Amino acid sequence: MTAQDRILACFHGLATGDAIGKQTETLSRQDVSLWYPGGIRGFEGTPGEVIPRYAGNPRREWRIGETTDDTERSIAVARAILQDGDVRHTVVGEELLKCRKSVHPGVRSLWEFHQAGDPGRIAQGHDGCGAAVRVAPVGVRYSSGKLDQIVAGAYEASIPTHGGRLAISAAAAVAAAVSAAIDGLDAEDVGALAAGAAGNGPIAQAILSILDQLGEQASPKPDQIAAAWFPNTPLTIVPLAIALATQLRSAEGAILLAANVGGDADSVASIAGAIAGAMNPDTVNPEWRRVVEEVNGHDLSRIAEDLGKLRD
Repeated sequence: MTAQDRILACFHGLATGDAIGKQTETLSRQDVSLWYPGGIRGFEGTPGEVIPRYAGNPRREWRIGETTDDTERSIAVARAILQDGDVRHTVVGEELLKCRKSVHPGVRSLWEFHQAGDPGRIAQGHDGCGAAVRVAPVGVRYSSGKLDQIVAGAYEASIPTHGGRLAISAAAAVAAAVSAAIDGLDAEDVGALAAGAAGNGPIAQAILSILDQLGEQASPKPDQIAAAWFPNTPLTIVPLAIALATQLRSAEGAILLAANVGGDADSVASIAGAIAGAMNPDTVNPEWRRVVEEVNGHDLSRIAEDLGKLRD
């Protein structure tokens, strides 16, 4: 596999994970089983139709195969890097202001940013994973030997909406994991670089802990994952995504497991899909890729190609 193959698979893994995971986002593990008695096996229904649990939702009737703000804002970061050649928060902010999904008071980090309307704004708080889900392009831009640039780039991509320590550490970890995966590092080294990028704090500790514990499970099941690390806090969402990607070594497998757990399923599945896709490009489900492109029209191939040319 070439680096370009891995970069393309990273973007496809991110987008397919986002769309598959959206079907169960915010659901408890028990409610996932109620809505989907047979479990999530892919896109459950006809692509383009409204996901049944979102029918009548006043904010947005999310569609089967539709990607969320996770993919929308990842593409925005990619556009910013392509404009500037580097990662600068004011350029990232300009692109993020063009995004429209999930801009409502229920998502305070995005709402406050869009209300301010200032691309140069630096957030003073917010520790969610909204920054971590959009920094894959930073990992594409810099090779894994340039950890300082990766960490700095993750910071610049985060601060328009997320200024909290946990959020920035988590973003640095994801960007580093993506970069390591594109360079073809093995699973152990991908996890170690992610923890190193996160610094000496709670996110790094959580990554190492979940990696160690999940590695002891021969074939982890959704009930086990939900009981131990239900992804509804910053200290479980990103560490779990990195662990699923590196332990399962399959984008499709990691995405399905994340979706069947519930919680912040789209974030876990998109991050895990991006990392696992870059590690093993042939594990990205081709039918899911087709559906996502037909429903959303992202043209991820062009974005991946253009961004890959900047990698050094």
